[in-house]
Amino acid sequence: MGFLSVLSFAHKLTSERLQPGDYAVDATAGTGADTLFLAQACGKRGHVFGFDVQSEALHITQERLDKIEPPTRLAKVTLFNRSHAEMEDALPAESHGRLGSIMFNLGYLPTTEADHSVITLTESTLEALEVGVRLLRPRGLITIVLYPGHPGGETEAAAVESWAASLPSSIGQSIVYRQLQRSTAPYLIAIEKR
Repeated sequence: MGFLSVLSFAHKLTSERLQPGDYAVDATAGTGADTLFLAQACGKRGHVFGFDVQSEALHITQERLDKIEPPTRLAKVTLFNRSHAEMEDALPAESHGRLGSIMFNLGYLPTTEADHSVITLTESTLEALEVGVRLLRPRGLITIVLYPGHPGGETEAAAVESWAASLPSSIGQSIVYRQLQRSTAPYLIAIEKR
């Protein structure tokens, strides 16, 4: 058996933190894989919020959620056609400081029809991470899957890694999960709030 993929490892870490009834955020809904995972992990008493700037991504995410039978076993899911940087304004006040998990899967929408030049942007990602740390509960988790192998991805990955490395240990601790032999392979940074 080999190592887990970065996405599988992000799910593993997150599943160890979330409890039924929790609040969680998919900061980059994309094709909805993380949104569905969070909705299953939070259960029918939980609430998951998904963000994406592309309406196509939210449509794909909703289609994925609609295929689950029975839907009553999933958390309530609210999708926002907004930037993840607007998370604090979009989320209900009662979720602030109570999020169990925030998942980021950066890069572009990975469908053949999507415009792959539309990517997550370093500035809004860093802003969303700052907000995200504030919105987490103690021992809450942020996972960030980074893709340095596409145009713009290397710059964003380096900035996120630098941000995570400089996070004061009084606020949280950061880890990296990465294949060292391939510098352009996707990798994961996880942050646990103190």
